Amino acid sequence: MKKIVLVAFQGQPMCFIHVLLNGLAMNAAGHECKVIVEGEATALLPEIQEEKHFLHALFVQVVDAGLLEGVCRACSMKMQALKKIEKMGLPLLDDMSGHPGMTKYIENGFEILNF
Repeated sequence: MKKIVLVAFQGQPMCFIHVLLNGLAMNAAGHECKVIVEGEATALLPEIQEEKHFLHALFVQVVDAGLLEGVCRACSMKMQALKKIEKMGLPLLDDMSGHPGMTKYIENGFEILNF
């Protein structure tokens, strides 16, 4: 079993879909997988919460499977999505000057994959 952190940075839905699909596939294969939403991808989350969005169902699956580690607080603020993300009840990560640090994951044997 591998331990993997998938970090979504890109703000394009067609990139973000690969984070969601890979997270679900890795989890189904028995790997420990965590998803972190960073950078421009934070602005997608308020859009994705809308049921009509084509990524909504996949995102709900990721959240329901417990794969969403959290969302970058600083980037959410910069992308003007923080208040909406807080209303969504998603965990915010900010242990490294407002951003999610990778050190603890590497120290715990996780591979980091950036999208």
